[in-house]
Parts: sequence; C-alpha cells; structure tokens
Amino acid sequence: MNLQEFKKRFRNLKKKGFIPSTRKGSTGIGHTLETYLGLKENNIALSDLVDAEIKAHRSDSNNMITLFTFNRKVWQVPPLQAVMKYGSLDKNGRKGLYYTMSLTPNSAGLFLHITNKDISVRHISGTVIAIWSLDNLAETFIKKIPALVLVSAFTEERNGKEWFRFYRAQLLQGTSPELLADQFKAENILVDLRLHDKGTMARNHGTGFRTYENKLSYLFEKIVDL
Repeated sequence: MNLQEFKKRFRNLKKKGFIPSTRKGSTGIGHTLETYLGLKENNIALSDLVDAEIKAHRSDSNNMITLFTFNRKVWQVPPLQAVMKYGSLDKNGRKGLYYTMSLTPNSAGLFLHITNKDISVRHISGTVIAIWSLDNLAETFIKKIPALVLVSAFTEERNGKEWFRFYRAQLLQGTSPELLADQFKAENILVDLRLHDKGTMARNHGTGFRTYENKLSYLFEKIVDL
C-alpha cells in the first residue's frame, strides 16, 4: 500500500467512529487497524526506497517500547568487571546489571551523563562505564526506523470488549544528534542495561534504548498529519 492509498482508507476508517476490537489483549489495536485498512504487511511504501512502519497507539497509553539496541565498542570498563563491581543479584541468583538508567544515580551509584556529543553511563566516583556517540545513535535510529506512521485511537470498553476510534495518523521522519540529546535530557529516551555474569564472561542481551508510546513523536524532526 502506498501513502496516498493509506490516507484514503484512513479517512474512511475515521468516519466509522468507534469499532470493536478484532482481537483481545494489547495487540488488539494493531490487529484491528490492519484488518480495517486491509494491510497484509505492517508498512506503507513512501517511495521505491523507503518503507514506513505503522504503529497503532492508544491515546491514553504510556507503555514503553524498545527503539533499538546498541553495544558496539561502547564499554570503557570490561562488561564482566562492570557486572561484578556494580551489579546486583537477579531472581536466579546471578549478579547482573539490569538497570534502567536515569540522570539520578541509582542504588549502585550509576547514572546517565549527557553532553552535546555523547551519552555515557558513569559511576559517582567518576568512572565511565560505557559511552555512546550521539552521531552513532542517530544513524542507528534512522536505519532502524527511517519513517513511522503513528496512528492514535481513543478507546472505551463495552460489555467487556474494547472498542477503538482511530482519529489521527502522523508521518514521522528523521532525527538528529541534537534532538536525541534533548530527549535524553528530558528522559523521554531511557537506557536499559541488560547483562549478567556467565562465569568467564558477561552475557549481554543488548543495551536497549526505549521510549514511551506517547513520547514517540518527540524523537522525530519532521511530523506531518495525514
């Protein structure tokens, strides 16, 4: 489906008002949107080169989603050493770094430090644990999500069933190191460390860069209402 066809079908969907969910649970909104728009694949062809992923969003939801993971050449302290020094025991009795980082030091003394060029996880002692270039993060972001069509819906429950009224679709494109720096400072993008001790090495599940669904549009430079 191309963008013009999407806009036409979405206008017709808006006119329907509230419609019943086609599936129970959290995935109901996406399945309902795909069903009513006749989407076989969850993307829209903007051109011969770029596809836009579609994300359906409940307007009252502040659930978190993972944008991407990035670990390449970022660790200034060897991961296993970092786990042993700053980690805590998980439910399986393994020592690990399973922390959502913020600007405020956590119980292990770790916090997120932001400049105009990079972000880093640091200890209150001054030790830099890991550091990411904002240029690299912006490049990774654009490769992972070159464009996003964010569709918002009001929800209500009727006789135990969820109903949706899709009312807005926005095309989101592009970002920049400067914009990402601002969003890290506003804590609209969070950093999840996810690694644990595996004997002779650290098992790293990938540092996750996450945001809230209702903050998604803040991460893009270009926003167009469809």
